[in-house]
Amino acid sequence: MKKINDGCRLLNLKQTARFLKKHDNYIILTHASPDGDTLGSAYALYYGLNETGKSACVLCPDVIPQKYGYFATKTDHVSRENATVIAVDVADKRLLGSLGDEFGDVVDLNIDHHISNVRYAKNLYLDSDASSTAECIFELLTVMGVNINDITAKALFTGIVTDTGCFKYSNVTAKTHIIAAQLYEYNIDAPEINRVMFDTKSRELLELERMVLDASEFHFDNRCIILPVTAEMQEKTGCSGTELEGIAVISRSVEGVVAGVTLKQVGEREFKLSLRTYPPLDASEICKKLGGGGHKAAAGASVTGTLEEAKQKVLSAVGEYME
Repeated sequence: MKKINDGCRLLNLKQTARFLKKHDNYIILTHASPDGDTLGSAYALYYGLNETGKSACVLCPDVIPQKYGYFATKTDHVSRENATVIAVDVADKRLLGSLGDEFGDVVDLNIDHHISNVRYAKNLYLDSDASSTAECIFELLTVMGVNINDITAKALFTGIVTDTGCFKYSNVTAKTHIIAAQLYEYNIDAPEINRVMFDTKSRELLELERMVLDASEFHFDNRCIILPVTAEMQEKTGCSGTELEGIAVISRSVEGVVAGVTLKQVGEREFKLSLRTYPPLDASEICKKLGGGGHKAAAGASVTGTLEEAKQKVLSAVGEYME
């Protein structure tokens, strides 16, 4: 059971804006295995703070994938001393990976959209109705009166488009489209961002996807699919880390499937679960039973054991919610 910090102060949008105006030096943290939302949010906030004369830097616990290079640049070093620490799109300090030991207990502000947020920071701005944390950052920069430029807009658009599956997922609202429409006013080259994020993959990844599909299993009258990504598969193809993000999406395209389970091996006896669901299933509720969390349609957790043991643990949790 994750411990919730009862001392966490919940902030609204205007209070968060005042908080950011009050301080001068910022360290912005992303979660491990970075995706488009955590990176887009972090860098949009970084550029926004720079526009207001603040000093800031972005720290990521893992190597940032090259495909985000059109906005994710190397940032200036900010001294740890007297710095204000912000975590973006990080629902639990355990997701900070290698940065957890140093920063896990000293996060001054957490900006997030995950309903499963465990309130580990001193202050929290949480909008669980937002499609993405990038959507929250856009509204925050707007309230602060920040001049959004092209590179900031690219980062924001990337965060929104990746967390909504190019506006296909159920987390998309009218506000999401309105914000995206405003970002189109900038020189973001949306078609190119979408091509890089969704339509480009290496031959190695294509081979790994073939292996995963060959090893896939169906359960609960074909309403649940398991997609195993073993260490052996990763070693044979040379695919690992963030390059495997898209594997979980495969389950969304299988007719009749309401629970898509991806088990990616990250240790000898440890698997990272990525769960994608359709109504009436709630991915967040299922993953809570396994010590994780997330959203209704997409959530995750860590599962220990052999592959077969990990499968059984997940199937047991999913089975409780199958009709």
